[in-house]
Amino acid sequence: MRLLCSAGFSLAIFLAAPAYAQDRASAGSGDDVHTGDPIIVTAPYVRSLDILGNVTVLDGDELARDIRGQIGDTLTRQAGVSATSFAPGASRPVLRGFSGERVRVLTDGIGSIDVSNTSADHAVTIDPLTVERVEILRGPAVLLFGSQAIGGAVNLFDRRIPRKVPTDHVHIDALGGYATAANDRNAGASLDVALAPNIVAHVDGSWRKAGNLRTGGFVHSADLRADLLHAAEHEAEEGHDDEAAELTALANSRGKIPNTASETWTAAGGLSLINEGGQLGISVSYYDSKYGVPSRPGFEHHHDDEDEDEDDHDHEHGEGPVTIGLKQWRADLRGEVEMGDGFFEKLRIRAGFADYQHTEFEGDEVGTVFTNKGIEGRLELAQNDRGGWRGASGIQYSHRDFNAIGAEAFVPRNLTDQFALFTLQEWTLGSLGIEAAARYETTDVRAPTLGITRNFDAFSGALGANYEIGENAKIGLSVARAVRAPSAEELFSNGPHIATQAFEVGDVDLKREASWGAEASFKLRTDAFKLSIAGYYNWFDNFIYSEATGEEEDELPVFQYFQRDARVWGFEAEASARLAQIGGFNIVADVVADMTRAKVKGGDHIPRIPPLRILGGLEAQGERIDARAEVEWTDGQNRVAAFETPTKGFTLVNASISWRPLPDARNLTLSLAANNIFDVEARRHASFTKDYVPLAGRDFRITARASF
Repeated sequence: MRLLCSAGFSLAIFLAAPAYAQDRASAGSGDDVHTGDPIIVTAPYVRSLDILGNVTVLDGDELARDIRGQIGDTLTRQAGVSATSFAPGASRPVLRGFSGERVRVLTDGIGSIDVSNTSADHAVTIDPLTVERVEILRGPAVLLFGSQAIGGAVNLFDRRIPRKVPTDHVHIDALGGYATAANDRNAGASLDVALAPNIVAHVDGSWRKAGNLRTGGFVHSADLRADLLHAAEHEAEEGHDDEAAELTALANSRGKIPNTASETWTAAGGLSLINEGGQLGISVSYYDSKYGVPSRPGFEHHHDDEDEDEDDHDHEHGEGPVTIGLKQWRADLRGEVEMGDGFFEKLRIRAGFADYQHTEFEGDEVGTVFTNKGIEGRLELAQNDRGGWRGASGIQYSHRDFNAIGAEAFVPRNLTDQFALFTLQEWTLGSLGIEAAARYETTDVRAPTLGITRNFDAFSGALGANYEIGENAKIGLSVARAVRAPSAEELFSNGPHIATQAFEVGDVDLKREASWGAEASFKLRTDAFKLSIAGYYNWFDNFIYSEATGEEEDELPVFQYFQRDARVWGFEAEASARLAQIGGFNIVADVVADMTRAKVKGGDHIPRIPPLRILGGLEAQGERIDARAEVEWTDGQNRVAAFETPTKGFTLVNASISWRPLPDARNLTLSLAANNIFDVEARRHASFTKDYVPLAGRDFRITARASF
């Protein structure tokens, strides 16, 4: 297994992605993390991470095929992954049913330093067009990335701080495409130039513009349509014919989802000094996005009917659709020092600073302005291999200064400081592998205007082992204790949030959330067949979750944070097999299946848990052409929380073909994909907005990817 240097505390191993991904060398694999090797480890201090985690790697043509405007929607084909899908402009990954404060989205091991974890309507400030590699880590990732990764982590890599001098002095990556469902036009490119034998400069940029998303079937769910039609009948009985006609038309609307358009652009530059003694690099980047936030049906209509002189209200809702204008400036640093053959092999430092702001507009009026200034850094010492024993230890610090300004600022200004010590150790004893990890974390959360400060100390630990059965199979078992401090939003929220159309209420007395987790796995890999199965069970004490109360405040439904003991369990399975070789094509079949169940003590279901999903594909892999067809079946979700609506199951049929026109090279790939071929109506249960923001209908996508 080949070890590769990686900045930050980023960890991953290629385990069980479908064969069509495993058997492909990445285009442009001459440098950086693109090695073309079928097994890749970016952690510099362990031989593998499949003991304490289940990891998937996504890059190359597969990543280009799946790229969407937000990273959440990009990853939904992967095992155990769903998405919040609040809107096309805001979608965050859901791992094993966990989201928000339990899933970290990282860039090269450091947090995105935005506010996407605080609310589903907030976008992730990482454009997938600039990403060359994604690593999805499930399991006890809390010990590696922080307590906010209690459900897992998604680590994204780009070239903004170059890791290697380009072989031919100049390296270019480019990606562009068009998709019909939203008239989505997108392009991104990066350039690495060797200014000197040991100095590399980098620039990149991206642009994406999409219109309102077209869906298959009705825009609104059956339950919501029934409510709207019932309201129309009531209006007709009252003699309000215009209002009745408006509600009826709304209930029967098809095609495009209003206010789902978006436009995003990014720019970045970086510089690295690289020599035999190590490397030091910096980068500066800018992210700018504007996207629509679809309204709950009847929301605008309801407010239009309000009395005109409601001067006793603390605020007034503006007229027109809600949109979000977002921007972030960010600076990053990465350094590495080779320390020779002593006990320690390398010293690494990784840091990031970001200045973030987004404005929620109600029509042309400014509703609420959110700002977030944050810094995160980590320093680690990686150990040399000592007879099968290696590992790393380090420290991590983060600071966040968050504020919301405006009549609908649902959370007061708050500051969060977090400091952690961590270690990860691995031993290889013949066929037996053992990993152990520990993390101590202290968190201070302050709301100065309320005069409230909460302090939390947390100790987490994990122990795992795997055993090789012959040359091709491996069984594993791990146990972990993970503890998370409540976030400022969970503690201090108390007000209307117009973008989510909810009155959000926190609880300043929330305790630490703690869990015991166990995971068992079996992995088999031969030349013709690959199989990976993992089952997990988590016992939570003081599980924190947001749920509708059935009450209203300021004409909005109240969503309140509660805390109860809970259980979360499920499985993930992936398999692939070479079936035949026909006329120079390898015929490969693959399947992915996952399921999560989650209940709080007393038997109530936890909200927004994805149902059982099975995705199967058949692919013909050739030297210059690949063709693939797949079917994704998602079960209905009837295990719902109070005031949560069930979600109907759906089946999507997709197909794609990729062509590499240059002989003996994978530097250029042209792809054509048809998604949701039969234009079915589909909704993700993990989404807050699933009843009125369904998934895309029939969508034809053209993509070109080049690397020279």
